[in-house]
Amino acid sequence: MTWLNRRRGPDPGDRTLLGWAAVEGRVLVTMDKDFGEIIFSEGAPHCGLVRLPDVPAERRIALMEKVLADHTQDLMKQSIVTVRGGRVRISRSAS
Repeated sequence: MTWLNRRRGPDPGDRTLLGWAAVEGRVLVTMDKDFGEIIFSEGAPHCGLVRLPDVPAERRIALMEKVLADHTQDLMKQSIVTVRGGRVRISRSAS
């Protein structure tokens, strides 16, 4: 959230963040499940989502490097990549 606060002010909410990421062609990386729920239940547009719900802070960078190396094509297809307990799940939304 540091990047967001310095550049855009306080947290505008999940829907706004997801919208900004979609407009800017960015994959959103989060620990929060709400973004996936918004994508699936509301059909919100997005450019891919990586969820790291239970990944300790000290492992996130190395894990993201692996996710990007192994799942770039999935993310380019606007998939949702969830990493939990050492397992990777790929979900595809309708958007």
